[in-house]
Amino acid sequence: MDDIEKLKHLLGHWAEHNAGHADTYVEWSKKADTLKMPALTEILEEIAEKTRRLDALFKKAESLCSGDSDK
Repeated sequence: MDDIEKLKHLLGHWAEHNAGHADTYVEWSKKADTLKMPALTEILEEIAEKTRRLDALFKKAESLCSGDSDK
């Protein structure tokens, strides 16, 4: 496996983990809500939202590894 193929594989792996982390942040935001910690709930929800926004960057990076231009 050459470096570009390895990078493409890693990007897919990182994207998968990123999505899993976002789900975990949402789970914990719900727990914080149950604990009546609204500020913490809000922060965890924001972290989850920003984490999910990274999905587009992972996809763009993967497509660049496949030789697609970003035009």
